[in-house]
Amino acid sequence: MLDFLQNEIPLSNWVDSLVDWLTSNLSGLFSVLQVIGESVMGFTTNALLAIPPLLMMVILVIIAYFVFNRKWGLPIFILIGLLFIYNQDMWQDLMNTVTLVIISSIVAIIIGVPLGILMSKSETIQKVIKPILDFMQTMPGFVYLIPAVAFFGIGMVPGVFASVIFSLPPTVRMTNLGIRSISTELVETSNSFGTTAWQRLFKLDLPMAKENIFAGINQTVMLTLSMVVIASMIGTPGLGQGVLAAVQRSEVGNGFVYGIGIVILAIIIDRFSQSINRTKKKKTSKKRKTIMTAIITVVVLLFVVLGAFSISDDSNKGTITLAYAQQDDQIVSTNVIAQVLEEEGYTVNMTSLDIPVVWEAVANGEADAMTGAWIPITHQAQYKAFKDDLDNLGSSIKGQAKLGLVVPSYMDVDSIEDLENQADKKIIGIEPGAGIVKATDKTLDTYSNLNDWEQVVSSTGAMNAQLERAIKSKEDIVITGWNPYWIFQRYDLKYLDDPKGTMGQSENINTMARKGLKKDMPEAYKILKQFKWGVDDMESIMLEIEDGQDPEDAASDWIDNNRDKVDAWVN
Repeated sequence: MLDFLQNEIPLSNWVDSLVDWLTSNLSGLFSVLQVIGESVMGFTTNALLAIPPLLMMVILVIIAYFVFNRKWGLPIFILIGLLFIYNQDMWQDLMNTVTLVIISSIVAIIIGVPLGILMSKSETIQKVIKPILDFMQTMPGFVYLIPAVAFFGIGMVPGVFASVIFSLPPTVRMTNLGIRSISTELVETSNSFGTTAWQRLFKLDLPMAKENIFAGINQTVMLTLSMVVIASMIGTPGLGQGVLAAVQRSEVGNGFVYGIGIVILAIIIDRFSQSINRTKKKKTSKKRKTIMTAIITVVVLLFVVLGAFSISDDSNKGTITLAYAQQDDQIVSTNVIAQVLEEEGYTVNMTSLDIPVVWEAVANGEADAMTGAWIPITHQAQYKAFKDDLDNLGSSIKGQAKLGLVVPSYMDVDSIEDLENQADKKIIGIEPGAGIVKATDKTLDTYSNLNDWEQVVSSTGAMNAQLERAIKSKEDIVITGWNPYWIFQRYDLKYLDDPKGTMGQSENINTMARKGLKKDMPEAYKILKQFKWGVDDMESIMLEIEDGQDPEDAASDWIDNNRDKVDAWVN
C-alpha cells in the first residue's frame, strides 16, 4: 500500500501514449476532417467578408426590427455596435469569430441534441454520459488546445474542435432535462393511443422540451464565444487574437477595445438565440412571413454567391505562412520580412501562436517559416525537440542577443552576487516555460546569496507594467531581461554581471523554415536566408510600436528608411 502511495501513477504518460496512438492511427481521418473543415470555414468567412460591411449592418438591423416586434432598442444597438467595430478596423476579426461561433455551435447542436435524447431514454446511458459531461465542462479550456493541435495542427479547425468539446455539455444536459421533465400523464396518454417511439419523440418529447433545449443551445453558443481568446493561442483568427496580443504586451487600451468588440458580438448573438425560444403571443401575419422569407432568401443568396466567387489569389508567386509569437522581437521581425516578401509578389499570412506551437507548426509544415528562434538558451527545449524537422537558415541577429537579470541604473548593485535584500527578494519573470525562466531558476539554485529569493512568473506584459511602476516610484526591482527589447531604449537599465554564467552567454536569433521550402519557393527561401540586421534596428521599431504606432506602419517606415539593407536581402 505504501509503495502504491509513494510511486507516482504515470497518468500523463498514458495520456501522451493515447494521443500519439490516435495521431498515428487516425491521421488519415484527421486530415480529411481538417480539409473539409478548412474548406467550409474558409467559404463561410469569405462569404461574410464579401458582403459589404454597411450592407450587412443594414440587413441585421432590418431582421432585428422584425424579429423583436418592431422595437428599435436592439436594432439601434446592433447598428452602433457594428459601426464601432468597423471604425476600430476589427471587421475581419469579427467575421472570423462569427465563423468560429457558427460552425462550432452547429456541430455542438448536431451532436448534443441526439445525445441528450439518448440520455433521456436510458438510465444506463445517462449514468455513463453524465460524468463525461462533468469532466468536459470543468476541465480548463486551455487543456483542449493540446490534443487539438496534435490532431489538426493550427488554425480554425482545432479552434472549433476545442470549442465544441467545451461548449457541448449544456445542450446535452438541457435536452435530457427537458424530455425527462414532461409529465407522466402526457407520456401515458401518448402511449395509450399507440404512438410509436418516433411519433412520441417528434410529436410530444421535442415540442414539450423545446424551451429547455433552446436554453441549452443558447448556453452552448455563449460558451463557444467564450473560447475565442483561448483558441487564439493556436492560431485561430478573430477578435481573440487582439485580446491575447494586448494581454501579452500589456496594452490596456487595445485589450479594452477588442474586449468591447467581443461584448457587442456576445449581446447580439445572445439576444437572437433567445428570440428563437420566445413564446409567440400572436400568430405571425402572412405579410410579415413574406417579408421575413424574402429577407432570409436574399441573405442566403448573397452568402452563397459571394462566398463562391470571393476566393481569389492576386499573388503570382504563391502564399507563404509566417508563424510568430506575440512577443515584441517576433512581431517586429515578422512584420518586416512579411512586407518585404509582399513587395516581391508573395501573399503572406501571419499566424500568431504560442511559442511551442510556433516551432511545432513550422516543423510539421503547417507554417513555412519563423524569424524568432533564440538559440542556444532561450528556445533550447524547442530546438532540441524539432531541429531534425527544420531547416535552419542562420542568424538574422548574430551574437547580439542577450539574457540576464536587469535592474534600474539607480539601484546600487552591479552583480548578481551583490543581491541581498533588494526588491523583497523577488525576481519578476515572464511566461512559465520560457528559456529565460529556466535560466533564472538555475541562477537561484547556483548563487548562495539567492537561497531565499524567488522568481515570480507572470507574463511579459505584466513584467513590463511592474517595471514601469517601480521606476516611476524609484523602487527596487529585479527582472528577467533580454536584448533586443524596447525597454532598454525607454528606461535607463543595466544588466547585472553573471560571474557564474548561469544566465547564458550571448545568443543568436535565427530564422527557421520548414523542410522543402527551398524547393517549393526558392526566391522566398533566399530572402529569408539573407535576412540580416542588428539589435538597434529591431529596438527602434519596438519603441515606435510601444509609443502607439501600428506594427505594420512601424515596419513599413523602417523599410522605407533602410532600403540598402532590404535590397541586400532580396538581391
